[in-house]
Amino acid sequence: QVQLAESGGDLVQAGGSLRLSCTASGTIFSIDEMRWHRQAPAKQRELVAGITRDGVTNYADSVKGRFTISRDNAKNTVYLQMNSLKPEDTAVYSCVARGRVGPLAYRVDYWGQGTQVTVSS
Repeated sequence: QVQLAESGGDLVQAGGSLRLSCTASGTIFSIDEMRWHRQAPAKQRELVAGITRDGVTNYADSVKGRFTISRDNAKNTVYLQMNSLKPEDTAVYSCVARGRVGPLAYRVDYWGQGTQVTVSS
């Protein structure tokens, strides 16, 4: 099994910055894509950003130019640098790692528990 541990969520004022981290551990053969999703109260979960093993990134339009996703393959860790935060960025941010536990295993999405980001106005 693969476990994901997120950190970095906090309360911050609008215009501030936070850096989220997520590290995968356990029985890992390979991790392909890593992603950050978020879910605000009474809203659907949305994809914030994703990054392939080769470093190709994609972002939600709402965060382009403000958020940067990166990863350290050697540490099985993905980061989300969030700048110019807005109150509408308030949400629980969850990390996802798509990976395999063995060479013949299916690729599966593993989810973290989430970390709370609150942006005050």
